[in-house]
Amino acid sequence: MKDKSIEIFRDAPVPKAVISNIIPSIISMIMVLLYNLADTFFIGQTKDAYMVAAVSVATPVFLIFMAVGMLFGIGGTSLTSRMLGEGKEEKAKQISAFCFWTGLVIGVCSSIFIWISAEPLSRMVGASEDTIGYAKQYLNIVAFAIPFLIVSNIFSNIIRAEGHAKTAMTGMIIGNMMNIVLDPILILALHMDVAGAAWATVAGNVFSALFYMTHLLSKRSMLSVHPGDYRVRDGIATGVMAIGIPASLNSVLMSVSNILINKVMTQYGDMAVAGLGVAMKVNMIVVMLLIGLGTGVQPLLGYCFGARNRKRYIAVLKFSLGLAFCLSMVMTAICYFGAGPLVTAFLDNQDAFGYGMSFSRIYILSGPIMGILFVLINAIQSTGAAIPSLILSISRQGLLYLPILAVFNRIFDSARLVAAAQPVTDYLSATLAFILFLITYHRYFRDFEEKETDTIFDKSL
Repeated sequence: MKDKSIEIFRDAPVPKAVISNIIPSIISMIMVLLYNLADTFFIGQTKDAYMVAAVSVATPVFLIFMAVGMLFGIGGTSLTSRMLGEGKEEKAKQISAFCFWTGLVIGVCSSIFIWISAEPLSRMVGASEDTIGYAKQYLNIVAFAIPFLIVSNIFSNIIRAEGHAKTAMTGMIIGNMMNIVLDPILILALHMDVAGAAWATVAGNVFSALFYMTHLLSKRSMLSVHPGDYRVRDGIATGVMAIGIPASLNSVLMSVSNILINKVMTQYGDMAVAGLGVAMKVNMIVVMLLIGLGTGVQPLLGYCFGARNRKRYIAVLKFSLGLAFCLSMVMTAICYFGAGPLVTAFLDNQDAFGYGMSFSRIYILSGPIMGILFVLINAIQSTGAAIPSLILSISRQGLLYLPILAVFNRIFDSARLVAAAQPVTDYLSATLAFILFLITYHRYFRDFEEKETDTIFDKSL
């Protein structure tokens, strides 16, 4: 590799290689977390719980289109890191050009779709007569951000595959800081309320996308967005889709599950919906940090896999799992015991606060195993194992969660017990992820020649 940024993938001690990749990724996720919390926090300062509920029900629609960025971002990262591990830099350029142009076209079409169908979409996701006006207004405005959202999500991932984790982090920081700075100005100072939150979201995504474009057009990048490098054949489209579709399905199903749980909670009133929305934000503190750890280590694992370096792959994985478990335990304790102050920051209404407090402590029960789950998900994706990735993606928020939610809703007449469907699903998902990783490891590494004895199954992960 000519690019010095790749050297850390190949030669650095495992702890240094892992830490140097996950820190920028975790910081990026912290910025995404602050961005997500900022909208709800500043809307909460209006003391209007209906606005909080409206943003809560509208957000899953926005996340569905974010899944397109994940499709090309995660799929592109997995394929690009493997190609760089094999020394195929020209193909890496073609992959990034394919992801950019295809994602951009889909983004423009998605914006038009939201403008046409904002009202029926709002009703579909659970907006009531008291919240539909706010939800529709929010969606109509954030539709402007969809193309930029997709581009920024694509390259906040793929740029890490070429070893520029700090650049990927910087783009996320720029976009999210723009959103965070504009939120209080537009929502509170200018009294734009929900519209202010939406316009701040638009501005953040525009600036983030423009930053990444500047990097990609510079000489520092090995990647390309030039139309002449656009390729669909030679395994590029299929290679991206093989991992990207399972990854995006997870995001889509997460949005669908959020929509369904919001609709279930409407039977307990808008305050239950508002409380659930805030609980998801509190739980996101743990989830986003651990997603950052998992996605941060994926390019390193992908490079090791592409280079056929099984010994280093195993060492990276074991170190990452240990680190993930420790971080999971610390963050779970912080969010469980600090649930009261965290919920108070978003909600003033006493009924909504009661729901938010209970839901937050129920959701955070998943915390101890979430780090292991996300590392294993990314370990599977790093190998290009399409079928295990697909199974895991459609299971956590689909095949497992939706039936469990339906059963809990049927047998329990309590909003709090219905909310327990999520932690139950997460523990089952972690078990499934471990089984699928073992299958993937045997399947994809079985032909590798190694002189060293592999001890991964002799020692506890």
